[in-house]
Amino acid sequence: MAGKFQKTSMYIDQNPVIIENGDFRKNVDDDGRPKRTGTWMTASAHIITAVIGSGVLSLAWAIAQLGWVAGPAVLMAFSFITYFTATLLADCYRSPDPVSGKRNYTYMDVVRANLGGRKVQLCGLAQYSNLVGVTIGYTITASISMVAVKRSNCFHKHGHHVKCHTSNNPFMIIFACIQLFLSQIQNFHKLWWLSIVAAIMSFAYSSIGLGLSLAKVISGPHARTSLTGGTVGIDVSASEKVWKTFQAIGDIAFAYAYSTVLVEIQDTLKSPPAENKAMKRATSIGITTTTVFYVLCGCVGYAAFGNDAPGNFLTGFGFYEPFWLVDVANICIAIHLIGAYQVFCQPIFGFVESSCAQWWPESEFINGEYPINIPFCGQFCVNSFRLVWRTAYVVMTAILAMLFPFFNDFLGLLGAASFWPLTVYFPIEMYIARTKMAKFTFTWTWMKILSWVCLVISLIAAAASIQGLATDVKKYKPFHTEQ
Repeated sequence: MAGKFQKTSMYIDQNPVIIENGDFRKNVDDDGRPKRTGTWMTASAHIITAVIGSGVLSLAWAIAQLGWVAGPAVLMAFSFITYFTATLLADCYRSPDPVSGKRNYTYMDVVRANLGGRKVQLCGLAQYSNLVGVTIGYTITASISMVAVKRSNCFHKHGHHVKCHTSNNPFMIIFACIQLFLSQIQNFHKLWWLSIVAAIMSFAYSSIGLGLSLAKVISGPHARTSLTGGTVGIDVSASEKVWKTFQAIGDIAFAYAYSTVLVEIQDTLKSPPAENKAMKRATSIGITTTTVFYVLCGCVGYAAFGNDAPGNFLTGFGFYEPFWLVDVANICIAIHLIGAYQVFCQPIFGFVESSCAQWWPESEFINGEYPINIPFCGQFCVNSFRLVWRTAYVVMTAILAMLFPFFNDFLGLLGAASFWPLTVYFPIEMYIARTKMAKFTFTWTWMKILSWVCLVISLIAAAASIQGLATDVKKYKPFHTEQ
């Protein structure tokens, strides 16, 4: 076998073993790419890994801002909207026919096939800006969880009155070093095992947080809660109430966001059954599971802490004991975010690498693959451009995370900025275009109303998050953990 080989297409990852055996057609799908092996179960794991993330940690705080009435109602509303638009997007993976049409490999490809024009560039800007932001956010959150383990042990040893300040930066560097290694995984198709591990971790820390909150509620004393959340004049001023309410809506929007990677997840599915059918089943399972966890964690967390709920109820030290259980939960968060980081950065890697392969098809640096045999793991292909570019990306996100270590407001801004265009606007517009729906019919009207309402929500949530970030910048003390 040759010591190196070169990709002849950005769509076909050729495997020399397959070609030499003359069995190429049996090992590829209808588009010439290696045969997909994903199922609704692996897709569900990818969705849960993407959805149950750092957002769940801020839900008790979000419910505290909205209260017992609006809080659960907003959670359920966003879960329904996300599920509904995800099913619309799942039907766009193939076009024009959702079962037998041409495959679209990325969100931009889907928009290009169904809408075209400048909307393709707008989609790319929204999607990849959000993906970069999410990877920065996950670097911040993972470091906060790692710091929380060290601080928890410090509190247990020296008492709760000690400040135990610790810099986040060394832990961001540790997280980045792990990602340097994992980022060399070639594509989404090879991430299934990491997503399953990450999904298990998300269930673990969510269950621990839920259990600790429930124990706090049962043991008493009861925290002060209300139907409308924080009380003006007691907990917050009138202006703070407005801003925090809008910011809480942004946090909840981010907690359900996974449309940025939905098409890439669907592209891992084998058929039959049809990819859109399998994806809808995975979406139903993923959204239902996460909604149950979100409502439980948010509501029980609010019952436990009341209107003083911390922004992150595991790292904000609403709980000090049992310290070892809090440590386990934070370790699970860090492990989960290691996998979630990969789920969100792989589409970025794929976009840049396929674009460069198109621009410089003859470049050996960009397209050359060097197979290496790794004991017990089989063959692994090293690509020079992939090694350099992905390493640079991980380093960049780590540096930006060190310069921008704010948690809740960052979550709200990400959710508000991406929720409307990627989760609502494009799926609805593509459905209308694909079905050639007549204007001003009943379905067209209520879909447009839903889109405009979500746009207003996104704008006010973004404004609140920017206001919160401005406040945090004034309070920020370098090298201290921000909660």
